[in-house]
Amino acid sequence: MTETFSLQGLGIAIIAPSGALPEPAALERAQALLTAAGARVSVSAQTCARHQRFAGDDAMRLSALHASLDDPTVDIILSARGGYGLTRLLPEIDFARIAASGKCLLGHSDFNTLQLALLAQTGAASLCGPMACYDFGALETNADCLQWFAQALGKKTAQVQWQSDAEKLSVQGMLWGGNLSVLVSLLGTPYFPQIDRGILFLEDINEHPYRVERMLLQLHQAGVLDRQQAILLGDFSNYRLIDYDAGYDLPAAIVAVRERCSVPLITGLPFGHCPQKASLPMGHTATLEIRGQTATLSFAGLGLLPA
Repeated sequence: MTETFSLQGLGIAIIAPSGALPEPAALERAQALLTAAGARVSVSAQTCARHQRFAGDDAMRLSALHASLDDPTVDIILSARGGYGLTRLLPEIDFARIAASGKCLLGHSDFNTLQLALLAQTGAASLCGPMACYDFGALETNADCLQWFAQALGKKTAQVQWQSDAEKLSVQGMLWGGNLSVLVSLLGTPYFPQIDRGILFLEDINEHPYRVERMLLQLHQAGVLDRQQAILLGDFSNYRLIDYDAGYDLPAAIVAVRERCSVPLITGLPFGHCPQKASLPMGHTATLEIRGQTATLSFAGLGLLPA
């Protein structure tokens, strides 16, 4: 993709509702990149705080989230990074206030906790995509990631294409999901969305294939997978196989789930803890077309940018 990356006029507030920042310089790079693209960027003072492994104590992180909702110049609330921490805050979060603000929540990893809970509690949409430190603050930013993000914010129909292991498919439904571990952790709680005939997208990091299989089978046995029209599997990386696995790997885990699930599992989605990351609107309708192993996911842009 060669289009100019422009966020002209957008107001972006960066908060850190989960883990502490391991590299403050990445936050500075992210702020510089977003500002150069034309955005007005504000960084919460809480973002660089630290309490144990968290970016400040629970009250501080919750306050930063709620404060960002009251700023009329903010269009997007961007997570600095993931980690863990939002689960602690869920009972105290004012989801109606988030939905009423009309602001776009942007991030992935642990930030999906907030996005999934918002969808479950209010039906409000959000954007699963890049985060400040990992993506916008990377030493080398990924051009596809930036352009997919800008397209998702535009008024035109956005498309994400990749090579899949399926030959033919045509479905339409609500796009939802995110981090597999996060999603499974919400199962059985008021923060788990009840979606029928949706398009569920999943990714994870640092999870051995047997854990990925176990979590997928938990969703299957809970009746979640078979209620969807398609399951899109993104990046599953940074795990280590050992001799004990004896040939069992991620493809073997996927085969095991496919044998038990009636819904197609489609691999290769460019999403997750990887530099080449699509921006996917959780809670919006999307169309998935697969022809000759080329998968195309289409959805309406959020209309925050003119194009």
